[in-house]
Amino acid sequence: MLNIRKIGVIGRTYRHLSRYRQILAVFIKYGFDDLLEMLKIDQYLEVGMQIISRKRESRDERLTRPQRVRHVFEELGPTYIKLGQILSTRPDLIPMDFIEEFSQLQDHVPPFDFALVRGLIEKELKAPAGSIFKSIDAKPVATASIGQVHRAVLPDGEQVAVKFRRPGIRKIVEVDLEIMLHLAMLAEKHLPELALHRPVKIVQEFARTLENEMDYKREATNTERVARQFLEDGSVYIPKVFRELSSTRILTTEFVAGGIKISRLAQLDAAGLDRRRLCARGAALVLKQVFEHGFFHADPHPGNIFALPNDVICLLDFGMMGVVDRQTGEDIVDLVDAIVQQNETRTAQVLLRLTDWDEPPDRRQFEREIADFMGHHLYKPLKDIEFGKLFHELLKLATAFQLRIPPDIFLMFKALGTVESIGRMLDPDFDMISTCRPFVRQVKMNRVHPKRIVDDTVDGVARLLEFLDRFPREVLHLFHMIRRERLSVKLDHSGLGDMLATHDRISNRLSFSIIIAALIIGSALIVISETPPLFYGISLIGIILFLGAAILGVWLLVAIIKKGL
Repeated sequence: MLNIRKIGVIGRTYRHLSRYRQILAVFIKYGFDDLLEMLKIDQYLEVGMQIISRKRESRDERLTRPQRVRHVFEELGPTYIKLGQILSTRPDLIPMDFIEEFSQLQDHVPPFDFALVRGLIEKELKAPAGSIFKSIDAKPVATASIGQVHRAVLPDGEQVAVKFRRPGIRKIVEVDLEIMLHLAMLAEKHLPELALHRPVKIVQEFARTLENEMDYKREATNTERVARQFLEDGSVYIPKVFRELSSTRILTTEFVAGGIKISRLAQLDAAGLDRRRLCARGAALVLKQVFEHGFFHADPHPGNIFALPNDVICLLDFGMMGVVDRQTGEDIVDLVDAIVQQNETRTAQVLLRLTDWDEPPDRRQFEREIADFMGHHLYKPLKDIEFGKLFHELLKLATAFQLRIPPDIFLMFKALGTVESIGRMLDPDFDMISTCRPFVRQVKMNRVHPKRIVDDTVDGVARLLEFLDRFPREVLHLFHMIRRERLSVKLDHSGLGDMLATHDRISNRLSFSIIIAALIIGSALIVISETPPLFYGISLIGIILFLGAAILGVWLLVAIIKKGL
């Protein structure tokens, strides 16, 4: 696991101090100095921000706030670029305008030294590189922030692709994450408007996601799982994984020769491949993963999809996957069906089932907005509707009502939108909604299939029997705890604090009024009895008590007026 520690004073190591100053300098460069001042970072740095501020550079004032944050991430390097890429899939954590901007982030990382590759092989695979691979290309075929891929040949002549995790990347990530966590904690402490977006949770979620992405064993498992899904499907090819040549930091898979990147249309035509057929097979591949298997490739961009001879689709890079359970899949089908039928009430019901929320939205206003959305987007024939754009606008509508989209559902919509854009590139007449119809119909039919009904009935009866079996024992255990005085009940009355505060205020005012009345009556008796010393024949003590009562009375009146009568 990543060793992320909470940090107080950042100057404890040069590594933290140097990186922290670099991060702050980039934030100031893009106009976030006011934000840093509100975070009160000077209290935590041994070197003040005045030194950093001197390096401030000019910036383009026309850039929006999300654009400036994207530029910050790009300058800060791999960890922050990866943070932006992951956040671009999390509408439950950040607003949609930031998601759109972060989707443009790309890795531009130079390859690391080939000498480190050999050392990594010997350390991870416990054998000299020459005994494991007949040859390895010194120049990588692909590079990224976490790792890079080299082409190699096994002793038996088989070609493989070997992905190596970048040496030292773990330590770099840990330092960046510790600083991120510190900034997030300061944001929650000093900036209530940012605290609403739960920055500490964002950093924690990012750390978990990055840990999974840096573990190549997990990617190997994902690849093998998808391969099993399409074992009998000759139109799909998934590269073989070499488990004995893989570890947490190395992933060895079959090198697929002769593949053409799906976006290179001229090469596809020159090879005699059928673009329409490739389009249909590629769309069916992702739709089967979503609606039949519930485990899908979450990043099917053109760089991960290749065309092989006989119009076979080859899918690569299974580091990011999404999961959709059966109930969620059925809810998504209901959502598509309700939108196509332009039923705003049904659409609102399904959206509320699919999303998380703290307070339910105003149903009438929500349905009215959905009806406007449908009127704006569904006035044209279904074949002319852009599926990806339609659901992107629907997600924006949901977030406007503070409905949080679970990440896997967002990944699914994003994957389907990407497939649609690739499909229209291959075939301008591609209709995503018509392509979805058979899968939607199949999900609906599965609900009323006799086997499904029997399975659901048996499952329901089993749960009922389990409840009837456990209920008496749970009740006996409860009474046993009561008898031994080990059971305590905590009552939390919502809103009781405000009521008690009001009662305290009323009691204080009443007590104050009684004291004032007592002073007035007492001072009147002293004046009548002419208690010395006298001032022009009037008791001085009585006068003082009268003045005290008047001052207290005015004070009470002002307090009442301020708080409201």
